[in-house]
Amino acid sequence: MQLAAATDAFLLHLQQKNLSPHTQAAYRRDLDKLQQLADEEQLAELHTLDEMRLRSWLARLHRGGLSPKSLQRWLSAVRTLLRFCVREGWLKANVAEGLRAPKAAKTLPKLLDVDAAAQFVESPRGTGADGGDDLLTLRDAAILELFYSSGLRLSELTGLNWEDLDLRGGEVRVTGKGNKTRVLPVGRHARRALEDWRRHAPSAIADALGADPVFTSAKGRRLGNRAVQQRLAHWARAGGADQRVHPHMLRHSFASHMLESSGDLRAVQELLGHADISTTQIYTHLDFQHLSRVYDKAHPRARKKD
Repeated sequence: MQLAAATDAFLLHLQQKNLSPHTQAAYRRDLDKLQQLADEEQLAELHTLDEMRLRSWLARLHRGGLSPKSLQRWLSAVRTLLRFCVREGWLKANVAEGLRAPKAAKTLPKLLDVDAAAQFVESPRGTGADGGDDLLTLRDAAILELFYSSGLRLSELTGLNWEDLDLRGGEVRVTGKGNKTRVLPVGRHARRALEDWRRHAPSAIADALGADPVFTSAKGRRLGNRAVQQRLAHWARAGGADQRVHPHMLRHSFASHMLESSGDLRAVQELLGHADISTTQIYTHLDFQHLSRVYDKAHPRARKKD
């Protein structure tokens, strides 16, 4: 079995699993890199791949400047491809299973503290109409409040339809990564902002599936991810923020503030829609930083001398 044919079969298999276009494109890029490395050594057959050769390619990519995170993603794509080939009977064993990429340094997500987050999400209402356009101000207030209230991903927010919202019950149903659906609470400030927007929103133009989008332009078309990012950047500038504010920052702030107040890591995992709790555990480091600052200020044996 040729490597190129096995790769094509694997990518077709991914399409049938309804993975996001972004995920499929990432697999294709990484496997194109594998094919390029094999072509340079004139290796066409799948069985010519072995652990030592893959290890040498991994080291070569590392020397070429590929980051640890990118190396991990590349190796994961190769490992998944070969796992598929073993299932299909084209290989006897997955020679990539024992390989490990260099560990990437963990970076803590940037976030807003509680006061800064509250000030930011209230900024559209606090500054009045946006250039005389009250309609966009109402919409943006609802966007910011919902981001911070429920910890949504950007794609989850832009994909919302009115049928996904139960404003009376204070719930929103979102479809996240891996097509997994979860139901999240919506706080009272966000519900009020959404009700204000719904009363004044223009008639929405239904998409190809006949859905009724929640967040639209003034002409009724569903807002895209880039438009929402630009609106958050606008309100950050309007409020004189000393840092760039993006949708994921509000999600990080939501997670950290929930964990700091509740200490319930499992509940925060469910709210964020993380498949693996280790992804959520990064927020425990943020929480520890807060506790460490309190300790340094309060403990008589920890305080630095003046």
